[in-house]
Amino acid sequence: MNKIKAGIVGGAGYTGGELIRILLQHPAAEIVFVHSKTFAGKPVHIAHPDLFGDTDLKFTDKVDSNIEVLYLCMGHGESRKFLEANNVPNEVKIIDLSQDFRIDGSFGNRKFVYGMPELQRDAVSKANNIANPGCFATCIQLGLYPLAKNGLLKDEVHVSGITGSTGAGKSLSETTHFTWRNNNISSYKVLEHQHLGEIGKYLNSLQNNIPDINFIPYRGNFSRGILCTTYTKSDISADKAKAIFEEYYSEHPFVHILDEAPDLKQVVNTNKCFLHVGKVNHRLVITSAIDNLLKGASGQAVQNMNLMFDLDETTGLHFKAIAF
Repeated sequence: MNKIKAGIVGGAGYTGGELIRILLQHPAAEIVFVHSKTFAGKPVHIAHPDLFGDTDLKFTDKVDSNIEVLYLCMGHGESRKFLEANNVPNEVKIIDLSQDFRIDGSFGNRKFVYGMPELQRDAVSKANNIANPGCFATCIQLGLYPLAKNGLLKDEVHVSGITGSTGAGKSLSETTHFTWRNNNISSYKVLEHQHLGEIGKYLNSLQNNIPDINFIPYRGNFSRGILCTTYTKSDISADKAKAIFEEYYSEHPFVHILDEAPDLKQVVNTNKCFLHVGKVNHRLVITSAIDNLLKGASGQAVQNMNLMFDLDETTGLHFKAIAF
């Protein structure tokens, strides 16, 4: 079996490290190069100590065109700059993990498909370029797709969500230092988070004129994972809502409907999304949980690669959660 040849640009960050970890164990893929200007020539375990003993790969500042898929794991705005500066052959598929192509999905003659398999798996399967969804966007949308699909978003939607420190990336800032983050929680970008644009765009693809999405994100004092609580007024019962969710996700292997609200550690280190839907008075309440680095980033990127190369979408993505 010929393995899919993959290259990773921006391999020193959290999402790059998770991609390396996944692809090293993927039965149908092999890593050709991991690009990093900062760490060029050094072993990948210098940036990712968890990979010590797993690989002899070294970072490079060169881009090898002898690949079939290229992952772009850089900061927002950097993917466009990279593609402007580097001639990536048209036959090389691109999976971009930044937000550069989620709204405006074009770059020259490349057209990027929004890579949410639970929304448009067939389009992902036929795509040559993927704009991987944002982490909060993934968690929130998976909790709303079944309602939007059935035209049931009739009132404002309110969301509160908390994310781990890895969601901020590796670069240190005042709000990511241990001494600030530990024993602390704070809100940020209240009602104006950057993921609201893609959330609105793709929910509108299921239901016209969706109501306002009011989102309050929080920084948590833990490393990874996202937990969101969403509520909206609705006339349908909890049992009816649960049935709608179960039907929508019946053929999507990574999304599971629980009888009780999930704990975050049930999904951390997995590519799963756990959902619970209930009713409190006249409001539906949806709880959704994902790992921001896997289903919210690198795991979903590999899920998309699997679909693009006609593999079972779960290939290489069977991980155990940290829960016992």
